[in-house]
Amino acid sequence: MCRSLKSSYSSTYLAVPFIVGTLLGTLGLIPHSYALAEESKPKAKPAMADLIKASSAADWRVLDPENTLYMELEKGRVVMELAPDFAPNHAKNIKALVREGYFNGLAIVRSQENYVVQWADPEDENPAKKREIKTARKNLEPEFTVKYDKKLPFTRLPDIDGYAPQVGHANGFPAGRDPKNGTAWLAHCYAAIGVARGNESNSGDGTSLYVITGQAPRQLDRNITVVGRVMQGMELLTTMPRGKGALGFYEKPEEMTSIKSIRIAADVPEAERSKLEIIRTDTPTFKAIVEAQRNRGGDWYKVPAGHIDLCNVPVVVRVKG
Repeated sequence: MCRSLKSSYSSTYLAVPFIVGTLLGTLGLIPHSYALAEESKPKAKPAMADLIKASSAADWRVLDPENTLYMELEKGRVVMELAPDFAPNHAKNIKALVREGYFNGLAIVRSQENYVVQWADPEDENPAKKREIKTARKNLEPEFTVKYDKKLPFTRLPDIDGYAPQVGHANGFPAGRDPKNGTAWLAHCYAAIGVARGNESNSGDGTSLYVITGQAPRQLDRNITVVGRVMQGMELLTTMPRGKGALGFYEKPEEMTSIKSIRIAADVPEAERSKLEIIRTDTPTFKAIVEAQRNRGGDWYKVPAGHIDLCNVPVVVRVKG
């Protein structure tokens, strides 16, 4: 795709053609218009990597330990952050399930190509063997949308979206909103965490969750409760063997991946926590990152798109230094 990894040169070498061109133009050895053309060349636009490198500590926030989940698998840890601003009741119920140990020992039961990975109780349809819910609620009303809180910062994208009147980011989460009815919702972008349900709107209680592992199925927006996003460990989910059953469900217990535990970061000793921080989406730095991705420059890109899809905006997560 890209033949060269070199993207920048020393500023000294970049200055040489300009200096020589201007000098020769002044001496009349080359047309003065050439020197002016060199002088008027537009400056290279900053790339996303440059903006991140130049960012300050104020441009980042640490993950909220009370709303961060650690799913421990045999091959590593998946770090997830819940979004109580968009699904307060489901976030609360999921944390209750976690603290009562509901997910410990359950399994990844589904991996569908270019779609989702899902975990649940493999015996959920067997009343005699299904995992008991102890303290969490067994029935919840859906939270497909919430009333938009004007206090919650929303950095709107300038581009048209086919699934929402307005799209942007709120506290690091890709979201849509409708100013006419005052509602907002999280979008089904890659790494989004949703609450699995049946045909009934209130049939999702958080005991079965899924993560988007393929192209964003935005048609699901406002039809399923989205509760958060995977912040680290997506590679552990996207490389799961694909299920051979309908919709990617595993047909045999030995095909499933066991979940050692799911814990809330606030309940984990400080030394064992994942030290992560996410770029704040309510800052000028983030707006500059969005613009850099909308109009990518450099030597490789010949035609800037002038547009970006909500789910293609990078919301960077990094290990806190």
